[in-house]
Amino acid sequence: MLHLRLISPSARTDEVVSVLEDCTGVTNIAVVEGAAREPRGDLIFCDMAREAANEVIDRVRWLEHEGSIAVEHIDLSISQAAAEAEEQAPGDGDDAVVWAELAQRVDDDLRLTWAYLAFIAIATQLAGIGVVTNSLVLIVGAMVLGPEFGAIAAACFGLLTGRFRLVGRALRILAIGFAVGIAITFACALVSRGFGWIDHDSLDIGHEEVQFIVKPDRWSFIVALLAGAAGVLSVTAGKSSALVGVFISVTTIPAAGYAAVAMALGDWPEVGGSALQLFVNIAGMVISGTAVLYLQRTIWPQGMSRGSSARTRPQGGLRG
Repeated sequence: MLHLRLISPSARTDEVVSVLEDCTGVTNIAVVEGAAREPRGDLIFCDMAREAANEVIDRVRWLEHEGSIAVEHIDLSISQAAAEAEEQAPGDGDDAVVWAELAQRVDDDLRLTWAYLAFIAIATQLAGIGVVTNSLVLIVGAMVLGPEFGAIAAACFGLLTGRFRLVGRALRILAIGFAVGIAITFACALVSRGFGWIDHDSLDIGHEEVQFIVKPDRWSFIVALLAGAAGVLSVTAGKSSALVGVFISVTTIPAAGYAAVAMALGDWPEVGGSALQLFVNIAGMVISGTAVLYLQRTIWPQGMSRGSSARTRPQGGLRG
């Protein structure tokens, strides 16, 4: 279930309440007259099944300019009325896509912040150390820490909705993030080489277990396709815990770390293999992620036209 909080101009409150009462899957409607101060108006609460969210948001979307719309997830609902409303709503909540929520999440993930750059730089350095020390534990840790999937999901959403500027922004953020991570890891690897901690044999002797990073093949692409599909499903269904499995499945961050170390050691064939692995993973995830969104749009088309437009607001941190 989702909790909807609306601020409506007093003159149009009856219209909003009528819409809520007319929509299947909506219950626990409450109105507090004159409670809102900024913007001024009446405060309206209700609970709704996730499957009903697109229709409800679409029909009260005008409040975006004349009032306010806020949606929250309900962790625990003990209500017979809510259970009945969820039963009446078509489909299953875990399968439903709330397009307005996805559009906002995409917009949030396309901010080029210091935190994003820090995470991707630290993850790439961990991957580089994991490659040098032949530590699969560090490589897996780097995979989990990498923040790049948000931009990949944004690219999928942009392709689905035909917003190619959004796709360009997503690819730009990915390129800047990986460039920063590789550059910092490259500099650290040069320092390590100067101290004699690593040399030309550091990527050859006893490192067979991490060679999969620089040897992309059909299986790499298939894994990327599966990971992209699972990642988009976890985002749209609100199953964020599943993203951890997605991160561990693909070798984007390890490939970047391997490339940085190989560049510092002058091993250019390995750099090429790592770069190809990085490209294969990103391309596979974008292709399958877009396909999954397309399939979901055919099932849950409500709210797609309006929900596909993320809100416009000043960007925080670095410009993205």
